[in-house]
Amino acid sequence: MKKLLALMLTGAMVLSMAACGGKSGNGGSDVKGEGVMTYAEYIAAPVDSPVVVETYVQAKQSWWEDKATVYTQDKDGAYFLYDMVCSQEDYDKLTQGTKIKVTGYKAEWSGEIEIADATFEIEDGNYVADAFDATSILGNEAELLKHQNEYFTAKGLTVEAIGDGSSAYLYKWDGSGQDGDDLYFNVSLDGKTYSFTVESYLTDSSSKVYGDVKNLKVGDTIDVEGYLYWYEGVNPHITSVTVK
Repeated sequence: MKKLLALMLTGAMVLSMAACGGKSGNGGSDVKGEGVMTYAEYIAAPVDSPVVVETYVQAKQSWWEDKATVYTQDKDGAYFLYDMVCSQEDYDKLTQGTKIKVTGYKAEWSGEIEIADATFEIEDGNYVADAFDATSILGNEAELLKHQNEYFTAKGLTVEAIGDGSSAYLYKWDGSGQDGDDLYFNVSLDGKTYSFTVESYLTDSSSKVYGDVKNLKVGDTIDVEGYLYWYEGVNPHITSVTVK
């Protein structure tokens, strides 16, 4: 479970600052609205401080009990929104590219920087990020951290054995899961091995990428796309796999 922020006295303030599903009518301008942070200001803000950003939906990970977890990004960087207050009706409106104004608190969990206790307003504007090519910096955690939660691609990777030495993937990190759970698989590039995840909340067992990973064979050469999530280090959530 994610840690809960110990900020209950200020929760009412956040809820009063933004309401789920509003409309600002700013025309999709790149100019930030009053009180809205730039990405640089957001990164510089201390953990547990209030933040306000304008960003664009890239992928929806989950919705449960009027809370949504969403990958978002603007032209400068990415924002991971965890358990944002959102009705099912408004969740359905959050299609890829939708611009939203988010009010919440900057949080950190096992290295992942996110916005928690958030609310949002839908605004005018649309933006879908191109995949950032991370192939050359896969082994450089400091450089990858500058792109945390961004949509990325990595190319020319070799599928390595995992688990018992013959499998190309595992259900859960230790193989203790079953069909429908997260998939874990290893790839290598230039002699270094990396672990990738198909996050079942983001891309479930009915998704193309879930089936594609289950069809991988040790030794396959692949390109991948996904999001540079963090958990005790780089933990990319893969959304597309192409066998070369």
